[in-house]
Amino acid sequence: MDDLIVNTQNSAALLKEKIAANLQLFRKENYDLQNVTRPQLFEDIFPYDQFPRIIFDNVHCPINLPEKIYITDTTFRDGQQARPPFTVEQILTLYDFLHELSGPKGAIRMSEFFVYSQKDQLAVKKCIDRDYEYPKVTGWIRATRSDLQLIKEMKIEETGILTSASDYHIFFKLNMTRQKAMDKYLSIVTSAIESGIIPRCHLEDITRADLYGFVLPFVQELMKLAEKYDIPVKIRACDTLGIGLPFSEVTLPRSVPKIIYSLQCEGGVPSEWLEWHGHNDFHKVHSNSFAAWLYGAANVNGTLLGIGERTGNSPIEGLVAELASLYPNHGINTVILTEIGEYMKSIGVDFPENYPLLGDDITKTRAGVHADGVMKNERVYSAFDPQKLLNRPFEVAVTDKSGLAGVACWVQLYFRSCNIHSVVDKTHPGVKKMHQWVTMQYESGRTTAISDREMIELGVQYLPDYFSSNL
Repeated sequence: MDDLIVNTQNSAALLKEKIAANLQLFRKENYDLQNVTRPQLFEDIFPYDQFPRIIFDNVHCPINLPEKIYITDTTFRDGQQARPPFTVEQILTLYDFLHELSGPKGAIRMSEFFVYSQKDQLAVKKCIDRDYEYPKVTGWIRATRSDLQLIKEMKIEETGILTSASDYHIFFKLNMTRQKAMDKYLSIVTSAIESGIIPRCHLEDITRADLYGFVLPFVQELMKLAEKYDIPVKIRACDTLGIGLPFSEVTLPRSVPKIIYSLQCEGGVPSEWLEWHGHNDFHKVHSNSFAAWLYGAANVNGTLLGIGERTGNSPIEGLVAELASLYPNHGINTVILTEIGEYMKSIGVDFPENYPLLGDDITKTRAGVHADGVMKNERVYSAFDPQKLLNRPFEVAVTDKSGLAGVACWVQLYFRSCNIHSVVDKTHPGVKKMHQWVTMQYESGRTTAISDREMIELGVQYLPDYFSSNL
């Protein structure tokens, strides 16, 4: 019935009432499916001729950080939808890197694969043959019995199942009612369980879905199946269009904190079975992923370098940094990140030089005032030791903005890379002459940075006592 549609205002009022009753946990209630005849599109929030609107209801739910949090990987599923497909050997190499990065405590819990082509199936087999404890190989299928049969034949222990959650998908893509969609989903999930396969239900487009009218009734039925068969039924909340927001006080369905908190505390999904999958359409993918952790999801799904459909997914390297910040005793092998970046470049995955954590410029300064600070103490312009955590040294790129300090810093860092302990500061006459040469280059119209080779030649010319005797 149309009058059973829970609109934005009523959802906010219901949520506010529950939080007022219990500030730590919602009072779990049983929700009945609202089998509406017209789709709930939240057009007050999603007017198609404008950007989605941000509406605050000022209803707050508390942070609910799990005792343990993990990363899951979809580089070989969602990531491959954004680029030419990886070869089997490339997949195997990247899977090995993920295993090394994960560390002995298994920070990266799972890696998700397509299973449709012969190439995908061969890659899955080779990765399973590695026999790593983490990341576990999992599948991804549509909610069909033919797809489930592929998972059975390949003996994959867990699979994601596409269970679209919004009326945009149920009515317009599937051409179903909510009741028919839920019945179809529950049927395939039950078949997976009875085949000994752990189902992971992907609530596609949850940030445009009716939480109380469809999502929670469906999730509560899934939890009944988990109890009946004594097997985990996992939930992946998918921000398919990247329209989620990391703020508790934003109204549903866009509030990531409210979605995650409600799935756990009202849907009854244990934290360890709850996962977030985001996209970056509005530059919120990383903040939304962090919010999902903070408000109760133990798992966040991402890809290496954030590659993925359209704008991409949560970047695993960023998730690694956040997890390590929340739980210092994480066991993650962070130096592998640099090797991953180098390998990705070698197989044609491009990313900007200023890309956080992996870009060529992350430890490189072009500003003279920064170089001056680095010379005095590295920590002035660095939040962590890049040599220890990423196996990356500090660097200076000499340009027209570097000044005397930049030239002197380049010399000192170059000496350090050669294990030379000579100290040359910006007052040295040779450094001043090197700087004069650099200045003349740009006054003559140069627009590129001075190369290391040119700087070495300048050093030999203007600092012969240091370069000639030590190099």
